[in-house]
Amino acid sequence: MPFNLLPYLPPRQPQDWLWLALGAVFVAVYIAVVELQRYRVFLIPMELMICAAFSLLALNNYMIIFPAWQVSFILAQTSRGRKSFRWFVGIYELVILASFIRFGLMTPSVTSWDSGELVGAIFPLVLPFMAYFFAREIFTSRTIRQTNRRLEAVVQRDERERIARDLHDTLGQSFSMITVKAELAKKLLIKAPERVGVELDDIQQTSRKNLQLVREIVNNLHQQSISEMLVTQSAALNAANVALVTFGEAEAEQWPTEIQATISAVLQEALTNVIRHAHAGKVTVGFNRQPVNYEVTVQDDGDGQLFERPGSNGISGMRNRISAIGGHITIHANRIGTLVTCQLPEGK
Repeated sequence: MPFNLLPYLPPRQPQDWLWLALGAVFVAVYIAVVELQRYRVFLIPMELMICAAFSLLALNNYMIIFPAWQVSFILAQTSRGRKSFRWFVGIYELVILASFIRFGLMTPSVTSWDSGELVGAIFPLVLPFMAYFFAREIFTSRTIRQTNRRLEAVVQRDERERIARDLHDTLGQSFSMITVKAELAKKLLIKAPERVGVELDDIQQTSRKNLQLVREIVNNLHQQSISEMLVTQSAALNAANVALVTFGEAEAEQWPTEIQATISAVLQEALTNVIRHAHAGKVTVGFNRQPVNYEVTVQDDGDGQLFERPGSNGISGMRNRISAIGGHITIHANRIGTLVTCQLPEGK
């Protein structure tokens, strides 16, 4: 950025101060495009107008390289952005071509460009296409990696279900038999009755506890994991033209089964609300392991409403599930859209 403003340093004329001030405004708008996602519909045209002023009036086509990369990368993230990219790149290319025409009119003595000038002229023309397709490749590869990881988790779940069946068919029956035999032995044994009875009672109690433990393991293995839920919901989000981005998902796959089951149910409702009500183009789901709890966030870039309507059971059901295990959930609108934050205590 400083190299773009070197021609106006040190400022000697009033227009030098004007270009420096406009450069400062550009930096502020450039940052705002990243931070204030809800206002991009106004900020991106403003950013392009500032760069157009540099290109057409100051014949400075280096400043416009910044939005060529930034805006193209942003619009490539969602299916909705493809139509906006056509408008953006159309206006962008018109500004570049107009600056070339004006440069030719102002410097008619220049009849040809050397190789360095030619590359410098072609690079701004092709940069938005390079950035857009590069970004599409990045997001497509990320989606493929996430899908493959989720499918691997589904395969692992099939293996867990097989183990669950084996536990139920073998250990479950064995423990039941031990219980029956212990009860029978208690009635038949006649030697040292004062000691055998206590021992058999302990065997009976232990076997029943183990049988109950096996049943709990089987039930836990049948609960939905986070990856399974995301496989289903990502397909629904894609159908609604909503891009799904996650972070911390690999670590969350190792969280306790009960935590994953609760989070899966809550996330399913939250993502369904995004599809139905948020009018969003992108939703980000984050998983974070805190020192004393598990934290999950769902951030969309939609209308920024809470969507807690009278008679609606969706959000109340989310709250009930979280509070049932001592957790906490908050839903509020921020500068991006709607943020849902769930915190579940450790060891629940």
